[in-house]
Amino acid sequence: MADITLPQLGETVTEGTITRWFKNIGDTVNADEPLFEVSTDKVDTEVPSPIAGTLTEIRVPVGETVPVGTVIAVVGASSGAPVAAPKPTATPAPVAAPKPVAAPAPVAAPAPAPKPAAAPAPVAAPVAAPARASVSSNLLLSPVVRRLVNDHGIDVAVLVGTGPGGRITREDVLDYIDAHGLTRGGVAAAVAAPAPVPVAAAVPVAAAVPVAAAVPRVVVGARDEAIPLSKIRRLTGSHMLASKNVAPHAFSVVAVDYANVDVARNAVKDAFKSAEGFTLTYLPFISRAIIDALAEYPHLNASLDGDTLVVHKYIDLGIAVDLDYQGLLVPVVRGAEGKRLRAIAREIFDLASRARSRKLSPDEISGGTFTISNNGSAGSVLTMAIINQPQVAIMSTDAIVRKPVVVGLPDGSESIAIHPVGNLAMSWDHRAFDGAYAANFLAKVKQILETQDWSAEL
Repeated sequence: MADITLPQLGETVTEGTITRWFKNIGDTVNADEPLFEVSTDKVDTEVPSPIAGTLTEIRVPVGETVPVGTVIAVVGASSGAPVAAPKPTATPAPVAAPKPVAAPAPVAAPAPAPKPAAAPAPVAAPVAAPARASVSSNLLLSPVVRRLVNDHGIDVAVLVGTGPGGRITREDVLDYIDAHGLTRGGVAAAVAAPAPVPVAAAVPVAAAVPVAAAVPRVVVGARDEAIPLSKIRRLTGSHMLASKNVAPHAFSVVAVDYANVDVARNAVKDAFKSAEGFTLTYLPFISRAIIDALAEYPHLNASLDGDTLVVHKYIDLGIAVDLDYQGLLVPVVRGAEGKRLRAIAREIFDLASRARSRKLSPDEISGGTFTISNNGSAGSVLTMAIINQPQVAIMSTDAIVRKPVVVGLPDGSESIAIHPVGNLAMSWDHRAFDGAYAANFLAKVKQILETQDWSAEL
């Protein structure tokens, strides 16, 4: 027998939700054959079996979220398959276990006292006890569910479990949080249930009422369609809200004339597509210019850790990729400072293609020191992106369109010409640096794009 555990799917991933089992109990499993699919806050991943054998136990059902390292299944050498879920057999015990029936004993104790007036005093204790006891003593809660319940001050008695055997799952708690207007991550919980207050406000439902009342509920009628937010939409919203709350966002824009880029790009675009199999866009040129400019303005290639600015000596360039309007992933070009334009173009195309087909590994979308959001491909003229925490800046590459510009002539005079022009818009964290630093970085990127000999790069 061998235990199958939830693997470490990326350095920042601490838990995952089982979304699919490819095998049933009693099925034969080959080594490296997909065994289950897990969803994390980064990506959905198929995980292969590390050994060959027979699947004898599935300990974590579909829809349940567990920490990394949890035993989720057992694979044995024979085809004899035990029962799927030993846990339900073990877990009912805790339901009977709360023998706090010992608590009523104190109720019997007052009996010797002939004073009935003293009896009301113990009444205060039973009222306050259930709120905490229901959260901490319910042994059926997974660590993730227990943390969510405690962080948001939710009474477990009001939750309806949809998991096997009526177990409360992570999604059950999240649905309750959404339905009652609580803010995920404990922000509202801190407002709704301060530590000292529970004694006076022993009813958590009452505490949630003002929070829910503060958020107007949308009435769904016959002419409306109610579409629950997907996991990636909820996670995106959570991360973006956290970024806006923690980082004082500032915004700077520069207009770039891409005529110089076009000289090199148009000269090789047909041969490039024939050799590489994809079109040479403006994005690799912009990426290369950003990488070169970061060498001169290193505080943009940094992360904030509390009150410390961590300046990175390497550039892991993140490129935001749209997933058919269903969400965003940000695959990372590792060690971009050591790659020339053609290599960067290849890697961006490969990462973006595999992101759209959900073929990226968690490590390929974790980390990153600077991010590019390529909104221009959809025609956006000016976009203020939200910083990808804990980074300190994000660049939006907006649409490049042909416009009249003033150009200098060889005799020193000026004329009007039609050139491809587009905005580079950067959101940045005002804690890390000031406007002059940001503006000069953008000016450097602009200068590189407009003056560098890109033919040499190609």
